[in-house]
Amino acid sequence: MTKVLPLIPLRNVVIFPSVETSLFFGRPESAKSLLTAYDNYGRMVIITAQKDVNTEKPEFKDIYETGVLARIEHVLQTDGSMHSIVKGLSRVKITKFIQTNPYILAQYKDLSLIDEQALDIQQPAEALLLNLKKAFSLGRQFDLPAMMQLSTGVSSSDLADQVSFAVNAKVEDKQKLLETLAVSIRLRAVTELLAQEMKVADLERDIETKTQEKFNSNMKRNVLEERKHQIEEELKKLGDKPEAETEFSELETKIKKLKVSESIKKKLLKEHKRLTQMGPMAPESSYIRTYLEIVVDLPFGVYSKNGLSIIKSKNILDHDHYGLKEVKERILEYLSVMKLKEKSKDTTQTANILCLIGPPGVGKTSVGKSIASAMGRKFARASLGGIRDEAEIRGHRRTYVGAMVGRIVSGLKDAGTMNPVFMLDEVDKIGADYRGDPSAALLEALDPEQNKDFTDHYLDFPLDLSKVFFILTGNDLGSIPIALRDRLEIINFYGYTQEEKYHIANNYLVKKEILANGLKNNQIVSFSAPTLNYLIDKYTREAGVRHLQRTIATLLRKVAKKIVTSKTKKVDVNDNTFIKKSLGPEKFTSQLKGKKDEIGVSTGLAWTSVGGDILFIEVNIMPGKGSLILTGKLGSVMKESCQAALSFVR
Repeated sequence: MTKVLPLIPLRNVVIFPSVETSLFFGRPESAKSLLTAYDNYGRMVIITAQKDVNTEKPEFKDIYETGVLARIEHVLQTDGSMHSIVKGLSRVKITKFIQTNPYILAQYKDLSLIDEQALDIQQPAEALLLNLKKAFSLGRQFDLPAMMQLSTGVSSSDLADQVSFAVNAKVEDKQKLLETLAVSIRLRAVTELLAQEMKVADLERDIETKTQEKFNSNMKRNVLEERKHQIEEELKKLGDKPEAETEFSELETKIKKLKVSESIKKKLLKEHKRLTQMGPMAPESSYIRTYLEIVVDLPFGVYSKNGLSIIKSKNILDHDHYGLKEVKERILEYLSVMKLKEKSKDTTQTANILCLIGPPGVGKTSVGKSIASAMGRKFARASLGGIRDEAEIRGHRRTYVGAMVGRIVSGLKDAGTMNPVFMLDEVDKIGADYRGDPSAALLEALDPEQNKDFTDHYLDFPLDLSKVFFILTGNDLGSIPIALRDRLEIINFYGYTQEEKYHIANNYLVKKEILANGLKNNQIVSFSAPTLNYLIDKYTREAGVRHLQRTIATLLRKVAKKIVTSKTKKVDVNDNTFIKKSLGPEKFTSQLKGKKDEIGVSTGLAWTSVGGDILFIEVNIMPGKGSLILTGKLGSVMKESCQAALSFVR
């Protein structure tokens, strides 16, 4: 059955059944509807929400069709507006407008709630009450007179409606609750809205707490800094300088004494001024202070006096390294050219960059140290193996947390001079990724046309590296990028012969390891020539002598243990039984060329990092299509040789 009543559209408000609230009406049409309903319709009125708050004279399409039948409890008219207390009674569906002027008269019909079992409603109702209590405990204030009596004497439908009216939610969400006729669904929906409101309230409370804590911390810092300033002023009056001011003064003096250009010095003094004007608790003060301390520790203008003597260099190289005649000759030639250019005061830039390429353990690093000793310069070393970040070479920009200078500047700082012999180890093992290519960054540092103005990102001013003697080392020349390889003077280390290994072991390694393992003069240990050659041939097969040194050290540790445990004063290390017991069975065996000829077996030649070798190639015939199957890890040359041999046989 359809009925007719005056209608009042509301903006940003949704009224629910069982809710009593006060409303203000400013539009003439709304005031007219209110008075007409109060006087002529038994104080009954239809209230609904309009979809767009900016619509001044809403039509039927501008309102939500589901509204509330309400009773007007009280009306108070004031200048320009009207105040009323209304109470929602039930849900209604508005079917059409009868008139819109001078007030809205609408046709409606009642909406009935969906019948549900009590058990279906009980659980969501209890969940809503539980969330409501949590909201009260968190300090949420609800503007509902009956809210304190919700747990007694209030139906589940009224409970859902009253909380729906009180919860902070969008008009659209509240309108959906009004349109929901199933009480259980409405209870769950409003419980979810209430839970969301509590989450927002928790977040706002956390933000407010953190803001207050930060404010209190800043206030405390300001008070302490002001007191500190006052104490420092009083100390100045007494003639005592504060410790921080003394340090700043010393830092300023060091900056002024630096042998750098005026533009760089001006920049550093500007940073120093910023530091003195900051409080010690300022976050940036520690960064600026670290930066200035690193800069003043750099050896600007400090150069080692060149004591380059070719005869001295030859003696040092011969003393420190046995063999390597070709390598020594190349190094002496290179140093001779440097000596002549130094005498003629030739300023033409030359690539003072040696690259020592060879297998591990052949003495590349120790040769670099000998070159530094021969030139009378400091020695600096940086290992580049495995680095992938360009900042490792150029340094990090100061905007990053934990930024530091690159390895080149760090090496100069440690060396204490601007012209050290700088060794960059394992240059063939540099990687590259999204952070840049370190080998490309090396180009600027190594190229004599560019390194006079090398810029470290952390320092942020040019640095002269033209006086640095760079030595690079690596194991594989092919792994070094072509652009970098083009700037290098390559010297190859081909490894030691067995005779050279014997002399190195006899004259250097044995003596060194005897002292390293605590064997004194009364505990005499002597290695015979056959024993050393036996160790070289049967237990070590390498280009260098590193593994040979470890093998000798292992034997001497066994000797030390035997001396301590059995109180023996002398142990014979030349006994093969003792050697095999200490080192285990022989690791390598010799394959002799003069074996008896056999069908299906041929002798091949191969090269390795430790020299040439022979190997035996075995062939077997089996039924098939006549194809050649090769097993083992063979190179392209060996595969081609096998194909050629098969073609020759056919």
